[in-house]
Amino acid sequence: MFAPRDPDEYLLDTERRVIRIRRHWACLGWNVFEAIAMIAICVMISYILPPSMWVVQNLLWYAALGVVLWFAYKVVEWWVERLVVTDKRFIMTTGVWTTQVLMMPITKVTDLTYERTFGGRIFGYGTTVIESAGQIQALNKIRYLPEPENFYDTISELVFGDKQKQAERFSMIKAQRAARGKRVRG
Repeated sequence: MFAPRDPDEYLLDTERRVIRIRRHWACLGWNVFEAIAMIAICVMISYILPPSMWVVQNLLWYAALGVVLWFAYKVVEWWVERLVVTDKRFIMTTGVWTTQVLMMPITKVTDLTYERTFGGRIFGYGTTVIESAGQIQALNKIRYLPEPENFYDTISELVFGDKQKQAERFSMIKAQRAARGKRVRG
């Protein structure tokens, strides 16, 4: 009831899902740093204060609890965010309390670039820049994508590849997944 809708629920019957990913966990790096720093500050100040200032100490511990709850919310927010790429469009769903659905048709893509920083090469994430006919779209820059080379290759094939070969490839993948599913159940 309170969980956001699954992004696959937004797909049309004529679409086939090609990619479904969540952003890399490294996007939480700055939030982890902030939470640890704030908790450390609260704990240090609490221990420095004399016992007679118990009210301030209690307030600091409540502030530390607030930081933990804020960080938990950020993790849940990251967990529910999904990017789905179909043969027709990009769909990104975000939001815990208010669901936001971002969409961009594959046919609008005119240029595709991916970037990997040094940290991205170490931890396995990158940024993909999707340009479309001089317009700024909702999904212009997607940061912290896991395995950006595979994402780039798949999107390049979808946008610029041979449509007949794509149909054959994706129908073969679908058949292989169905065959694996039947073996597991049986």
